[in-house]
Amino acid sequence: MSSALRFIFFDVGHTLLFPDWKFILQPLTKRGCEPTLEQLRAIDRKTRKDFDESAAGAGSPNIGFWRCFHSYLLESLGISDESLLESLIAAMAKSDNWNQIRPGTREVLEGIGQSFQLAVISNSDGGVARVLDRCGIGDCFLQVIDSGAVGYEKPHPAIFEMALNAVGARPEESLYVGDVYCVDYVGATRARMKAILFDIAGAYRETGLPRVESLQELRTRLLN
Repeated sequence: MSSALRFIFFDVGHTLLFPDWKFILQPLTKRGCEPTLEQLRAIDRKTRKDFDESAAGAGSPNIGFWRCFHSYLLESLGISDESLLESLIAAMAKSDNWNQIRPGTREVLEGIGQSFQLAVISNSDGGVARVLDRCGIGDCFLQVIDSGAVGYEKPHPAIFEMALNAVGARPEESLYVGDVYCVDYVGATRARMKAILFDIAGAYRETGLPRVESLQELRTRLLN
């Protein structure tokens, strides 16, 4: 990583926090359908490929991504139910349902924070700062920029510019870490920031794009 970096900006979903699948998928488990984690990851990889190729489509990128994901999930389970699809999408869009944090997350953030200033840029519903606090990592960040509060969603350049201005950072000294190419990587690089994909599902392994699969790997890349 460049020695010129001073600021690291993080996405939240599928980067710092993860969905409470047990709660979100209750409508499916009540029907006797319980997808495995590997099934969910396989659908996640397919969704990212197709969503990236569609250049995020029209409307909200956040809602669009989860509509694509849950459409594939229901299709794989042989279920056709529009009301169920809408309820699953709504559950994914609620920040309170992204409350699963991996062991060691705070420790890694504290380690990175010894060398860099940290902040968040998230497409959410205005409540992501509260969830970060509840999960015990909110105080690791100088600022939390939430699309639901500022009125712009990634990849719109305005949300990145707001975040840079909020912490007094220049794009060339800033790195963005997020999980969706067409939203996070494209949005950040168009804002002239550096970017790296947080690719826990391995969707981008064959692309040649800069990527990591864990916060620990990110820390190693940043500090070595």
